[in-house]
Amino acid sequence: MIDKCFQCGICCRLFLVNLSEEEYRSGKYRTQFEEFGLIDDFHKATLYGANTLKQKENGECIYLKENTCSIHKTRPQVCREFFCTSKLKKFRYMIEQIEKKRTILEKEKEETWEKKKFPKYKY
Repeated sequence: MIDKCFQCGICCRLFLVNLSEEEYRSGKYRTQFEEFGLIDDFHKATLYGANTLKQKENGECIYLKENTCSIHKTRPQVCREFFCTSKLKKFRYMIEQIEKKRTILEKEKEETWEKKKFPKYKY
């Protein structure tokens, strides 16, 4: 099950969005070096980073407006495939990991106590 978007905007702040060749050539997205025009050779465009979506000065995607993607219906494929989990799921996962660690530590503590209480003597 894919989680619904909670409009936190994290995915639009943390990553550069690389366009596919088809998306890049379509010209419908603003790219990093758009003022220089499209580079004919897509591999060179990728090498130079010209196939990435333009960013604001603060590093956010140019299409992020008030924590919402302003081109959500026509966003690039990589944005559509971005896997994001809800904060609640992340919190539950964190709690599970803490509980597992606590169980391991309690077991180790108990084993250590047993060794001190009943040391094995060699006769």
